[in-house]
Amino acid sequence: MFDRLSFPQPWLSLILFASWQFLNDGVSGASVVMGIILAWAIPQITHGFWPERPAFIKSWRMPAYLVRVIRDIVVASFEVAKLILSPRQPRPVFVSYPLELEHPLAISILASTISLTPGTVSVDISDDNRILLVHALDAETDDEVIDAIRTRYEKPLLEMFE
Repeated sequence: MFDRLSFPQPWLSLILFASWQFLNDGVSGASVVMGIILAWAIPQITHGFWPERPAFIKSWRMPAYLVRVIRDIVVASFEVAKLILSPRQPRPVFVSYPLELEHPLAISILASTISLTPGTVSVDISDDNRILLVHALDAETDDEVIDAIRTRYEKPLLEMFE
């Protein structure tokens, strides 16, 4: 019985609670109670979709990763705007990115990060989870895109998950 009252995904619960408080127009008793209910109920309802707990071995590296991603989103937004406003034509390219990551959640975070960054989109992943197809709006070579993704995103995720 007490197992049903626990939080099966504590990090998810914490993020849900913080997001709920952020979305409300201030912290009140009702918003805290509702936040706790949502932080408990949503992981309970979605528990079947999580085959295993996320294997964050070095979770303290996540804030630095998030700061890097937010910074890259802002910088890429300006670069894409400059590209669109300039007379120069973009050089779009599809890149088959070889993955070193093996954990499904880490691969999902990498693909989401790529898609969140303006100018790049994760298009597909191979059936064996070894190749990620990425579309870049403007790149000189495939190696440029591969090196940028590997150094900025995949290496920190490797450190967090493996």
